[in-house]
Amino acid sequence: MNDRQQIIRQAAAMLLALLLGVCAGRFAPPRGEAAFSASLPASAQEPAAVPAYASWLMDEDHLLVAGETPEATPEAQEENLFALSPTPGPSAAQETTVQPGFAIEVLEAQTAAPRKRVLIYHTHTYEAYEPTKEDPYQPTEQWRTADSAHNVVRVGEELAGLLRGLGVEVTHDVTAFEPPNLSTAYARSLDMLEKRLQAGESYDLYIDLHRDAYAASYTGRNTVTTGGAEAAKLMLLIGKGEGQTGQGFDEKPDWQGNLAIAQSITGALNAQAAGLCRDVCIKSGRFNQHVSLGCVLIEAGNNHNTLEEVLAAMPYLADAIAQYLCQ
Repeated sequence: MNDRQQIIRQAAAMLLALLLGVCAGRFAPPRGEAAFSASLPASAQEPAAVPAYASWLMDEDHLLVAGETPEATPEAQEENLFALSPTPGPSAAQETTVQPGFAIEVLEAQTAAPRKRVLIYHTHTYEAYEPTKEDPYQPTEQWRTADSAHNVVRVGEELAGLLRGLGVEVTHDVTAFEPPNLSTAYARSLDMLEKRLQAGESYDLYIDLHRDAYAASYTGRNTVTTGGAEAAKLMLLIGKGEGQTGQGFDEKPDWQGNLAIAQSITGALNAQAAGLCRDVCIKSGRFNQHVSLGCVLIEAGNNHNTLEEVLAAMPYLADAIAQYLCQ
């Protein structure tokens, strides 16, 4: 074999050896690496892949359970995930299922306090105000009418609407208690109250809304200027139930408790507009106020006031009542 052939064969052998070495390096681990890794304790070896979020997190729609990793099964997710209010967090792909052995207690939201309840009625249903050219009505007698758009029932409807706007639950009883005889109207309104109580109704405030009679003893103006309007003056009346003889009724009202309520409302009214409410009037009659604590009689203006003036006072009365109910 000549020298040229010898050189070619040596070069071919070297090239073959190089190729074999490269192939062996691609399919075999670096020398000693597998043995070194196996010799380490489990805690020091490379950890398995874990979710990229904390063990307790909420995403936009779901609660993630502590210590569990997400499953990829959409059906399982649909059955086990609990919807929550939106909260920033991981994407929807990071959902998980509830695994056996875990218990999730769903706490009910605290219910809101029940709304306050008020009953408005009118023992003297036909009481009305000074008629005007702009607001005439057909009288049954002077300063009285059966037309509920012009008598004290209209005032009660105004007050009821305002209270409802303040979140109060209101029942407005528009029954005419005066017929057939004005002198026995309180017996008929008492019957209404007792039937409501027997039916399980209860209220935080029972308002018998009246129109007062103008008295010569009244001094000063008959209205108060407030909010750019003339508002009729108001007054709360509380009965002790003693009667004219001092003995009175067998069943008497908690007049002191009712008086405290009346004074609270009176104070709230005068805080809004000085002089809008007269001092609380205490009388010996009962006025059906024995049926429950919270019974008050409110005189909304008098017969020398116009309906417009009385309606102008109702926003202040509604606000004062709401203040009392929120105490």
